[in-house]
Amino acid sequence: MTVIPLSEGRHPALTPRTHEILLEDLVVDADIGFHDFEVGTPQRLLATVRVRLDLAHWPQTDTREASWNYDFIRTGIQQLVAARRFNLQETLAQEIFDMVAARPGVTGLTVWLRKPDVYPDAKAVGVVLSSD
Repeated sequence: MTVIPLSEGRHPALTPRTHEILLEDLVVDADIGFHDFEVGTPQRLLATVRVRLDLAHWPQTDTREASWNYDFIRTGIQQLVAARRFNLQETLAQEIFDMVAARPGVTGLTVWLRKPDVYPDAKAVGVVLSSD
């Protein structure tokens, strides 16, 4: 019996056109907000980062060395939040965006940052930055 690699025989229209990784709803506590009651009172934030990579930076082998390290995004966000207080979600979202955008191979990027505990009648309030 001949074993055919999965990619062989596939219709060309089914070739992946984008290569993305995702960190979804990372929970961090941040000293963020400009209202008096927010200053010095950490708030829960949800951070989601979607990174589009060029094919040269997409793993070509099933090895740790070939992978794009999710830890970089997670620990980077945690370090940004721990390093200072922020008045605006927009500022923190921009810093996250800039941190990830500087990595080799990034061709597209979206950052969602949300405060889920602001209003009892809304799931969250937040900002989105996207290169798309």
